[in-house]
Amino acid sequence: MPSIGWLRLPLWFTYLFLYLPIAVLVVMSFNASKIPFVWTGFSTRWYGELAQNELVREGLINTLIVAIGATIVATILGTLLAIGIARYVRSAIVEAYSLAPAIIPDLVLAIGLLAFFSLIGVSLSLFSVLLSHVVFGMAFVAAVVIARLGQTDPSLEEASRDLGASAASTFVRITLPTLAPGIIAGALLVFTLSIDEFVIAFFTDGPSTPTLPIVIYSMVRFGVTPEINALATILLLVSFTIVISAQRITRLTDAV
Repeated sequence: MPSIGWLRLPLWFTYLFLYLPIAVLVVMSFNASKIPFVWTGFSTRWYGELAQNELVREGLINTLIVAIGATIVATILGTLLAIGIARYVRSAIVEAYSLAPAIIPDLVLAIGLLAFFSLIGVSLSLFSVLLSHVVFGMAFVAAVVIARLGQTDPSLEEASRDLGASAASTFVRITLPTLAPGIIAGALLVFTLSIDEFVIAFFTDGPSTPTLPIVIYSMVRFGVTPEINALATILLLVSFTIVISAQRITRLTDAV
């Protein structure tokens, strides 16, 4: 049988194209030089200067407020929406419209939300950004939980009701534990997307409350600096940590 190892070359070239720039960025975040891509020695000074940057700290605080708030609200509403679609409505049209914010391009959704806020007279602030992130976050949670519902056995809930448990008790004792892996995965997905989201925040945020992606955009406009490399490395580490944590938590929950 002839070797097909050469067929893997396009795959490795794709990996190289995607991840080599990221690896260079991480390495250069430890560069002692002020010139971003000229190596002069190892140093962590840019992480220290990044911690002292007031604009970055303000953007991080605003981003965490939005991300945590949007994750909590979107997880609750998205879970209830998924249960309603899968167990009560069972309509392909309703499901398509409910999950549309996860499919619609960010630019279109951002312009639509901006027009809506202007129409109802809502001033642009962190609150409007939070509401915007809830809109698309709820759709992502619903999609994940619906997929999880497709793997569950509804007879467990029916048996619980037949044995005399109330609807609320069945929901807390049977439904939620069964859906826990999907709910956790959806919540972590929303948190990650909210931290990195730029387009919607750019259109729906006020000028006095910039989120971290907007702060990064304002910094990059004047050129890439070692501080930006350090900040990007931290965000990359946070994203990897959340993804790995979601996988571990989901496996542990499934095992239980």
